Amino acid sequence: MNVTQPARGLPSVGAAGERFVRSAAFEWLSRAGFVARAVVYAVIGILALKLALGQGGTLTNQQGALHTVANQPFGTVLLTLVATGLGGYSLWRLVRAVIGHGPEGSDSGFERVAAGASGIAYGAMCAVAVEILLHPAGGSGAGAGSPKHAAAGVLGWPAGTWIVGIAGVAMLGVALYQGHRGATKKFLDDSKSEEMSPGVERWIARIGIVGHLARMVVFGLVGIFLVKAAVDYNPRAAVGLDGALAKIQDNSYGPVLLGIVAAGLIAFALYSLSDARYRRI
Repeated sequence: MNVTQPARGLPSVGAAGERFVRSAAFEWLSRAGFVARAVVYAVIGILALKLALGQGGTLTNQQGALHTVANQPFGTVLLTLVATGLGGYSLWRLVRAVIGHGPEGSDSGFERVAAGASGIAYGAMCAVAVEILLHPAGGSGAGAGSPKHAAAGVLGWPAGTWIVGIAGVAMLGVALYQGHRGATKKFLDDSKSEEMSPGVERWIARIGIVGHLARMVVFGLVGIFLVKAAVDYNPRAAVGLDGALAKIQDNSYGPVLLGIVAAGLIAFALYSLSDARYRRI
């Protein structure tokens, strides 16, 4: 009899999970996540655009963006809200990865894998935000957590070169996926287009295209330099989002190209805000 009790309990656990997915709290957390994602990309894009325009900006990554938020007036309150949103976004993505659907949409097998990876990444960002809140004097966080340090550690593992190389190829795949979604406007399939006016749909389509293509560029550069780090066995070649923007800036017409990509990241932030309203959860 004791052997069969867990089996009888499983449907109730599944039913409880389904009830949570269809709850107002789950939707609120999920949509708050898009706002948090918008804040992170807006900070990165605005600081890069200011640098491109010669107005004293800087290049930063997601972690640096969180520190920037923390340093604003009422920064603790703002970062607490952003951390909550990032946690909600991570939860939404992980739930979609596990059960393959939300209350308003479902995912293919590939989309579930992508959701799982995204959920882990945003969960890590949420953890960084919490760490900043707990240790506000901890500095900019550009040290041990940087891609160079991470790559150096992994390259020392057995098969570390392959791991870093595979991570780079995976990031290139993410970049191509972002480019495909942007070029084909596939991202609109995830939106409640039926609730949009024609003008709103055109506006969201435009900023979505620009934003996804900008992400393709920076993710592609991150992937390329991870592969280069593996091939050359040189962790210094690895770069994060800020390093990818620096590579753009260092090229001919660097300020112009950086300004274009920065504007694209700001466009993605605006698209994320539209997702908070129109995305199928």
